[in-house]
Amino acid sequence: MQKSELERKKADLAGPGIGTYEEVERLLPKNYSSVLTPKDTQRAIFAVKNYIEENLCKELNLMMVQVPLIVDVESGVNDMLDRDGSRTPIQFHISNDYNKHPVEAQVVQAATKWKRIALKEFGMKLGEGLCTDMRAVRKDYFLDHDHSAYVDQWDWERVVNEDQRNLAFLKEVVTKIWKVLKGAQTHVEKIFPELLEAGYPSLPNEIKFLHAEDILDMYPDLPRKERETEILQKYPAVFIIGIGWVLKDGFPHEMRAADYDDWVTETKSEDGRPMRGLNGDILVWNPVTERRHELSSMGMRVNAASLRKQLEISHQLDWLNLPYHRGIINNEIPLSIGGGIGQSRTYMLLLRKAHIGEVSVTVWPKILKEISAKKNIHVLE
Repeated sequence: MQKSELERKKADLAGPGIGTYEEVERLLPKNYSSVLTPKDTQRAIFAVKNYIEENLCKELNLMMVQVPLIVDVESGVNDMLDRDGSRTPIQFHISNDYNKHPVEAQVVQAATKWKRIALKEFGMKLGEGLCTDMRAVRKDYFLDHDHSAYVDQWDWERVVNEDQRNLAFLKEVVTKIWKVLKGAQTHVEKIFPELLEAGYPSLPNEIKFLHAEDILDMYPDLPRKERETEILQKYPAVFIIGIGWVLKDGFPHEMRAADYDDWVTETKSEDGRPMRGLNGDILVWNPVTERRHELSSMGMRVNAASLRKQLEISHQLDWLNLPYHRGIINNEIPLSIGGGIGQSRTYMLLLRKAHIGEVSVTVWPKILKEISAKKNIHVLE
């Protein structure tokens, strides 16, 4: 492999795959016109939101619960998103009681680890779980058409036992989630038939399961995002299994934090080949942007053995001193499966929008707002 190819793969490990606003301007669709008016867009957003929350809870036996926006730094429950230290949370000092009893706090980047503790606090039994209407801030993203500093997700978590920590159960859960997402599209198109009449292809009835290693075998010379783009031409909805483990080309499919999803556990493909990882991402082809579109990241959570191994690989064994990590090592926190489904990402896809800012109110740089306006894309502020 040439050096340039190695550099491309290394640079592609994290981030949206777009690095300049010249590229954003080139990639945003030409001759765009929103299918829905601003008023109907808001109505459609809440039609989708209500449908997904109700049916996700029904399919996975979850209940809606409150979720934090800020957490104590010492708890170790904030989500670090990856393991290279490139995405750090917003941290601030609360000088409570004239600084006699201060708190060092962080704005959550996701509720991944908090949810697992909450399963115990809410007394969830095997097969029961929770769903949250999570809000977060991720300040280190490059802000483009589908990456925002403001993040909203349906962050969910469900108790499992050791026997369920396998690919068959993971696929069963993914299939149920896909049923909900497909159902949400059908539901909102009945309310707003112009979405169907716009002529974009509907989501497929079934999602395709592929291992990250398989996709690398298909496109060995391409960086990860280009591999995903190619596979989505063949299968418009895929669940990519095993994200985080280093593949045969020397790179993981994508970086993953060491202390939530299990990406080291040995598994086997359907035809018996050795694989790694009990996690994955749901990706679809977005016909409006004509780009890959990630909807969800999820998986079996680490148990004591996989946590220790992943922290060792990531050179983060000192994290075992944090309360959350000690709880896993000491089997004080339930085994679980969980994930996050991007709310605005889902609205953007189902409502046929070219920019996430059309369905989410947040901050954008002036240059992006100007580029979008020239493309007839009007972001909310």
